[in-house]
Amino acid sequence: MIKEAIVRIAQGDDLHEGEMRTLLREILQGQATQAQLGALITGLRMKGESVAEIVGAAREVQAESLHIDLKDCGVNIDRGEINIEDETLMNTCKLGEDCTNTFNVSTATALVVAGGGLEVVKHGYRTDSGFCGSADVLESLGVNLDISRSDAQRCVSETGICFLYAPLFHMGLSHVAGARREIGIRSIFNLISPLVNPANSQYQVLGVYRPDLTEKMAKVLQALGRKSAYVFCGEKTLDEISICGRTRITRLAKGSIETKDVSPEDFGLQPRGLQDISGGNALENAGIIRSILEGEKGPRRDMVAVNAAAAFVIAGMEATFQEGIKRAGAVLDSGEAGRKLGIVIDFTRQCAPFVRKEL
Repeated sequence: MIKEAIVRIAQGDDLHEGEMRTLLREILQGQATQAQLGALITGLRMKGESVAEIVGAAREVQAESLHIDLKDCGVNIDRGEINIEDETLMNTCKLGEDCTNTFNVSTATALVVAGGGLEVVKHGYRTDSGFCGSADVLESLGVNLDISRSDAQRCVSETGICFLYAPLFHMGLSHVAGARREIGIRSIFNLISPLVNPANSQYQVLGVYRPDLTEKMAKVLQALGRKSAYVFCGEKTLDEISICGRTRITRLAKGSIETKDVSPEDFGLQPRGLQDISGGNALENAGIIRSILEGEKGPRRDMVAVNAAAAFVIAGMEATFQEGIKRAGAVLDSGEAGRKLGIVIDFTRQCAPFVRKEL
């Protein structure tokens, strides 16, 4: 199937969902060479991944993965881990700097959302690029990621939140890791990464790296059976709702999809410059997150609050972003988000060592 798919994609043809599942099954079983994977990834990107292709790929990865159970009050807030791709690094980082454009907003957001009463299972990756993925900053915060699936299930059941090292749950994706690193472009695997969260919640907040992807990914979420979702791309911040400019937001609700552009002022927030929410390496970003959780006011808190608000709204806890921002502020002021972090650190440090192959 792999050679045939490459030829068809090179000719500009889309694959059907079933064909994409068959293709991904072969890839996850290690049947594709690195050259074939490189051609496939590049061909899909140049053609443009169709909704059916993304849905098929996500469903097959999900079928081959381990899972975590959530209650009805669970929400997915993963991003497309765009910061690990060389293409993003070249586009967003100043030459020679060892930092991300922003601190790990979604990691802080996860703690606020959990502190506000929703269950959260966030999964992420390490990166060897010098930039920090969510796994890097979580370890700098003191969270032990080397835990088993059963301990992860207990963690979310007992604490309401759990952070997972994604390759442990999607082991078949190790076969594409080398090709992705060597090619260095954003690909279909960036798009499906936040779709295959082991918890598979019916509610999702999804950040994407191009504004033209918000409606496409909302259609993907609809096909995957999500009840309610926001998909957004923020000016200068890409996969977050931005306080530095306008944000393209697409909402999936009650079977309908609507898109609009919003500005920080629409949320009652003051526009800020990118330097106001800048981050650093994993240790520096961990310090920034701790400061926010300890009550520090300012643009970084605003950034976390507006992104947490999206989760509160799609889960039905609040009706508007303004109300969601107030809830997020109350969670931070009460110290509940910081307590959630402490609980997770204590829980994971008590788990028995879990030895896994580094991916």
